[in-house]
Amino acid sequence: MLVETVAFALVGLIVGAAALLSLPAYFPAGRALTLGTALGSALLTGVIAHFTMDGRYPAASIAVSAVASALLTSVLARPDLAAGRAPAHRHRQQRTGGQRAGAHRRHRHA
Repeated sequence: MLVETVAFALVGLIVGAAALLSLPAYFPAGRALTLGTALGSALLTGVIAHFTMDGRYPAASIAVSAVASALLTSVLARPDLAAGRAPAHRHRQQRTGGQRAGAHRRHRHA
């Protein structure tokens, strides 16, 4: 179990580092949070997989750990905040004329 735990930790660090190196703009939360999430999720899901499979399939436990770590780390990704990628709903076209967008929703004060 000790060797598998070290393998789970290495898998988590590799997944976190790969996420930060391949798409650094997608992870604005911080490197420590991204690496910690990858490491923690790899350790937790690896231990759960180990006990679920009674320790008979260590390679499968490591694979489950890697997949779960990648999925949980991807939750932190924010592609909408990446440089040069603004979401379409934030930029509306300008209306012609004297009205601003949303002016019809204002209440008139007496």
